[in-house]
Amino acid sequence: MRIKKAFTMLELVFVIVIIGILSFVAANSFQRNTLREAADQLVGHIRYTQHLAMMDDKFDSNDSTWYQKRWQIVFNSDANTYNKDAYTIFSDGNKNANPNLTLNEVAINPLDPAKFLTGGYTGIILSDGVGATTEMNLGLNYGVTVVLSATCKFGVSQRISFDYLGRPLKGVPSGFGALYQSNRLINQQCQITLSNGTDNIVIAIEPETGYTHIL
Repeated sequence: MRIKKAFTMLELVFVIVIIGILSFVAANSFQRNTLREAADQLVGHIRYTQHLAMMDDKFDSNDSTWYQKRWQIVFNSDANTYNKDAYTIFSDGNKNANPNLTLNEVAINPLDPAKFLTGGYTGIILSDGVGATTEMNLGLNYGVTVVLSATCKFGVSQRISFDYLGRPLKGVPSGFGALYQSNRLINQQCQITLSNGTDNIVIAIEPETGYTHIL
């Protein structure tokens, strides 16, 4: 007669412990990396801004300063963003340096046409207002801050625009006194650092090509 061998209590406990460890590791591997999510989103939106600028360069033979209307991405932190770092994508149709919803200056969210590509901006919309893309408030949605390197900025201006070739430019387009100004072209790698207080991710915009990627 064959005797069936059973598991001892110690073996069962050992198996349960191993399963518990594996479950913990698996669960952690699926946890959200909000810093990376924020970085991936911003890279996509910078590339989309470049795409808009190349497809819709705003050229107008009857307007000698048409280039001041170029598509741009502006970073801001104000009352309408609850003092968190956010950004907006727009073309400055009235050349006053600020996005305007009523003039249809702010880009439509291609993933949700009922929303605009803004995370909030003083005078036009709250970060969590109707029509805002809340995810574009990186501080509110992902808990991260945004810092642009000096090579991205003209003075204190934190905005980047692109020409019809996709070349990156710095500063407020409505302040351009000519189609091209050598001090407005981004001629060194522009770096945008996202931080959650513990870790950092750096996004780079390359000069001339405007290629945007994570370092």
